[in-house]
Amino acid sequence: MNVNTTTASAQASTLSDMLQQARSQQMSLTALFQAAEGFGGAGLLAHSADLYKTWIAFNDIHPLLHMACFNYAVCLRNMGDLAGSIQALRACLKQEPMFGPAHINLGRALEDCGLIGQAVGQWRTFSEATGEITPDRLSHRLMALEHTGRVLETAGQLADAETALWQAIELQPSKPEAGQHWTSLRQHQCKWPLLTPSIHVSARQLVDALSPLTLGCYADDPLFQLAKAYRYGQKLVGRPDTVGFPRKPTRLKTGTGQRLRVGYVSSDLRQHAVGFALCEVLELHDKSSVEIYAYYCGEPRSGDTTHNRIRNAVDCWRDITALSDIDAARQIVADEIDVLIDVNGYTKQARTKIFAYRPAPVIVNFCGYPGTMSSPFHQYMITDAQIVPPENEIYYTEKVLRIACDQPVDRKREVAERPTRAQAGLPEDAFVYASFNGMQKITAECFARWMKILSATPGSVLWLLGASEDVNQRLREAAAQSGVAAERLIFAAKAPNPQHLARIGLADLFLDTFPYGAHSTAADAITMGLPVLTFPGKTFAARFCSSIVAAAGIPELICSTPDEYVSRAIALAHDRKSLTAIKDALQRNRETSVLRDIPGLARRLEELFWQIQGEAERGETPVPNLRNLDVYYEIGAELVLAGVEFEDDRAYRRRYLEKLAQWHDHAPLAPDSRLWAEPTGRAGR
Repeated sequence: MNVNTTTASAQASTLSDMLQQARSQQMSLTALFQAAEGFGGAGLLAHSADLYKTWIAFNDIHPLLHMACFNYAVCLRNMGDLAGSIQALRACLKQEPMFGPAHINLGRALEDCGLIGQAVGQWRTFSEATGEITPDRLSHRLMALEHTGRVLETAGQLADAETALWQAIELQPSKPEAGQHWTSLRQHQCKWPLLTPSIHVSARQLVDALSPLTLGCYADDPLFQLAKAYRYGQKLVGRPDTVGFPRKPTRLKTGTGQRLRVGYVSSDLRQHAVGFALCEVLELHDKSSVEIYAYYCGEPRSGDTTHNRIRNAVDCWRDITALSDIDAARQIVADEIDVLIDVNGYTKQARTKIFAYRPAPVIVNFCGYPGTMSSPFHQYMITDAQIVPPENEIYYTEKVLRIACDQPVDRKREVAERPTRAQAGLPEDAFVYASFNGMQKITAECFARWMKILSATPGSVLWLLGASEDVNQRLREAAAQSGVAAERLIFAAKAPNPQHLARIGLADLFLDTFPYGAHSTAADAITMGLPVLTFPGKTFAARFCSSIVAAAGIPELICSTPDEYVSRAIALAHDRKSLTAIKDALQRNRETSVLRDIPGLARRLEELFWQIQGEAERGETPVPNLRNLDVYYEIGAELVLAGVEFEDDRAYRRRYLEKLAQWHDHAPLAPDSRLWAEPTGRAGR
């Protein structure tokens, strides 16, 4: 007899016996759970479901019937029977209306069915019913509020999402998850001041909840940015169990004629700012020198020309979206990658934990994230000298390597026919200032500078990329409060990329934001002949735009202070001749500028990849310096609340040194080669 047939027969007999016990009420709840779990572990979910269904039918007066209904719902969900799962969850709640896990799971099931309103209603029902909270219910109430906020945010109902998330914050202010989304939502809605503490939530707790990207939009503080990334990475990744994980030593390739195997990991190899930036670079890599692997971890794409171009450009394309972190890392090891590029950093859909397994001898932070990773496993960062001049390397844990400009462009992108100003909703004769950065980058101080500029240039308008009507109206009202007519703010509707690129050149001058400046939006503007005015700060995000402006050959539009930025913007509106000369220079030098030298960029990247490989072969791979970052975090969290928007390097470092000296006086600090370079505190000029 076939062994499998014998096994199946025995399992069927076992199920029959158990069903009889359930029908005769001779099976305890514990025995039910153990039996169902055993069937599930053997892959026999249908047996588990039959057992639960029978037990529930014949044990309807059991005091813990709701627990069986809940587990039955989970079993059905795992079998793909969503409707049955919903029915079981409702039966559970009929037995025990305050059973939090059932409310959470029912809301998730309704969400998965596209019933967003019912899902939110389910979570709200539980939230409102749990006024008298026990520690057990608190976590479920918190989860319900967080899910409500997440779904409402995705649905574009930002104000309602913000309300739900604030309730979650006040419930447990020490947990950062809700706070991260809440502050981001406020930034996207231009709600100022950003951080609004209450009697239940301190300003420090709101600062602790900031994500690194949200902090980048909030403060120009590279030391706190460094420490924030370190703490964020620790929480996000932790210390994964790497025991038994296969690691391969550096392979000797220099001088052997073998190609260097380079892997790019990203969720954005598609119609996305990062995909646009990397597309032509990947097409131009010298395939006699490097072999390119792409590891995609983003959403499925269909009809995406950028996605398809990248797939065709690389030697090997792997979609790792469905793989676990450790399995994705194992795939990278199996592919024998020499240099692994993290293109996501701490951005949406990032798979940072993959890199914690160190699946390649060296890991590089490049292109997708504006800052240091502050991790123990990112050894290099590729950027340029404008973004990270040598004196600013202390703000990064990676060894800094440099290319000419850190903003690749795709010279093959499609551009539609340019519309007229009237077609774009712009006045024909007005001086048009523009800023196509996301709303989250507009701070109260940035907006105030723009209002000064408009006040000093009668007849000018400010052209912004529109958000929801609520947000647009909020900015109109802020303009009116500053003495600027609301109609002088014009909001551009979202448009497909070719149409958006075509309309950019209708403006006269692009105004950068601070502290998080324009990145790809600045490159797009300059590509379409629109000059960009900026002033750099100290963080990566605050210096990026100045790199693009310099690479385009118009360094005269890089200001040194916010006041100079305002006066220069006003002067250019009154001096059209000077502005025309700048535009002519942009057009004249367009194809010969550093910004558009993509073949040169590809060659330089390959040089750096081989330099990294050589250092690895010689045992010279750098070790990230993570010393004293907890102290820098505590100091930065205190200093950032002082609200200093802009200051020179000397004043900035002096503030940190004073605090470091106080810490050292309390408990001696080891030297860290940043500001605290010596135990005496004499460091950092």
